[in-house]
Amino acid sequence: MEIREYKTYNESEILRLYTSVGWTAYTDQPEVLRKGFEGSMLTLAAYEGDQLLGIIRTVGDGHTIVFVQDILVFPEHQRKGFGSALLQAVLNRYRHVRQIELATDHTPKTIAFYKSMGFYELSEIGCCGFMRG
Repeated sequence: MEIREYKTYNESEILRLYTSVGWTAYTDQPEVLRKGFEGSMLTLAAYEGDQLLGIIRTVGDGHTIVFVQDILVFPEHQRKGFGSALLQAVLNRYRHVRQIELATDHTPKTIAFYKSMGFYELSEIGCCGFMRG
């Protein structure tokens, strides 16, 4: 596996990835997703050869805050360390940033994953989060 910057947006492979994990809010508006990628601070991808396995996309200023907007791995490649490697690559790159945040589904699987990567629920560190839906 190789992790490298995802610099050239390939709409068909990105839509295939988002569709494979059921993120239809993104795939219903492909032009908005493309613009989101264009406005991202950093997008990394995991590859085996030329085959895309997954991506991680961040937004923020890279100095005081980094927000992990998306982390996706094709279902057939999940639970093989690719998501962990992508997230660790972001954590390494932005180790000097105090606030690295994300929002995710409230499921035992996602909670266990992010806790294993050193994240805390906001309530555990005396904070709360808000989102406008």
